[in-house]
Amino acid sequence: MLNDTSKPNPTPDSGHKRRQYNSPLRERQSAQTRERIIAAGSDLVHGFSAWNWKELTFRAVGERAGVSSRTVHRYFPTEKDLRDAVIQRLMQESGIQLDQLQLDNFPDHAAQVFRYLTSFSATPETREEDPTFAAIDEARREALLGAVTRAKPDWPEQQRVMTAAMLDMLWDVPPYARLLTAWRLPPDQAIDAMTWVIGLIRDAVNSDRGPGGTTPP
Repeated sequence: MLNDTSKPNPTPDSGHKRRQYNSPLRERQSAQTRERIIAAGSDLVHGFSAWNWKELTFRAVGERAGVSSRTVHRYFPTEKDLRDAVIQRLMQESGIQLDQLQLDNFPDHAAQVFRYLTSFSATPETREEDPTFAAIDEARREALLGAVTRAKPDWPEQQRVMTAAMLDMLWDVPPYARLLTAWRLPPDQAIDAMTWVIGLIRDAVNSDRGPGGTTPP
């Protein structure tokens, strides 16, 4: 009996082509899922009652994002990776750009940081130490020292370090929190007071007066 030749044998090119694993649609969906996870982490942090990110877990972020904790883990292998991504998102939201920090724009930059703090449920005085902040704190110190160094490259290193350290103290949360709590200043007045003192230091540096009120040798 002859074979039925009315239907051609299937070939690799016939029928629907197999969908490529890394198709544009899949990549777009993956990017959207990652974005949803980071946005969920940012939302959680804004609602925390204290500056402690121990509750920023795979499970908590997954529940907020509407995905499983396994999905979160697939995008961020460790919770540190997840927290680093959330920190970068918060930096973007605040408009803080450490690589553009200059001594002359530092008062405005500090004011921007303090204003951004008001968008969180956690008040400044409830801040707790957390290893999550270690990397960003180091980057901040380096940015400050870099700004002072660019402004006064001829100053001795010790003078530049002392100046950057004082600016870092005024940029930190505890002094600002004390104005809010002990002195009961409204946030706008506390920000004005902090940026006023920062401006005095900036003007002193621009006048070539370092710590102690003397011109560095």
